[in-house]
Amino acid sequence: MVIGEVDKYSTIQGKERISRRRQQDPRLREGSRRDMSFSGTKALSSSAKNQDTVGMKVKKAPPSEGLPATTEEELLKKETVTPEDVLGLQKITQNYLCAPEDNVYNIDFTRFKIRDMESGAILFEITKPPSSDRDQGDKKEVDSNAGRFVRYQFTPAFLRLRQVGATVEFTVGDKPINSFRMIERHYFRDQLLKSFDFEFGFCIPSSKNTCEHIYEFPQLSEELIQEMVTRPYQTQSDSFYFVDNKLVMHNKADYAYGNGP
Repeated sequence: MVIGEVDKYSTIQGKERISRRRQQDPRLREGSRRDMSFSGTKALSSSAKNQDTVGMKVKKAPPSEGLPATTEEELLKKETVTPEDVLGLQKITQNYLCAPEDNVYNIDFTRFKIRDMESGAILFEITKPPSSDRDQGDKKEVDSNAGRFVRYQFTPAFLRLRQVGATVEFTVGDKPINSFRMIERHYFRDQLLKSFDFEFGFCIPSSKNTCEHIYEFPQLSEELIQEMVTRPYQTQSDSFYFVDNKLVMHNKADYAYGNGP
């Protein structure tokens, strides 16, 4: 999302068509989303895909104040990166703190929708194509990090939203996930704007899960909003995903806010 970023999606092949439905709030009618991708992980068996979707409750992680500051250089040397490590970061990372192969749980995001909590308007919705459609694509070798970055374009009005609900659907492989946690940290020119921290809890092996978490956006001054509008893609975010307090996925995004009120 913006300020609260949406999940990153990239196909296994890199850029592929993604079915998209978007009912826009008038304030956001000029907004668009570019370079969307799905993180490439192994597809589940057909029997797993046919299972009912499991509804999950999401809760905010407890406040983690007073943690020591950390640097990207320090974390790149660590064998295991923890939530406390990334909560101590003072600026956006320049590199990924884990490899795609660290996603040994085969977590795969398949659908994402966000809505304005005030008006109820669906801002956009994207769905990952079925694996059969993806398998028919051109099987060119691509950068393993290609699916871990996304670039967004929105109108300045998005920066004035107060609450956004994000509904995410994802599948997991044949290993149980005892504790699934997501930390998103958003920066403008290395100034921390907001840190979001959500706990998803236990995930059943070979299951499809859905949940909605609420992003409460910080109230930004008009001066800061104008500066963010005039400096496209200098607003950036890191999204960290942990299983049992170990980093298994790391995605990145940047944002531009133009072409609208």
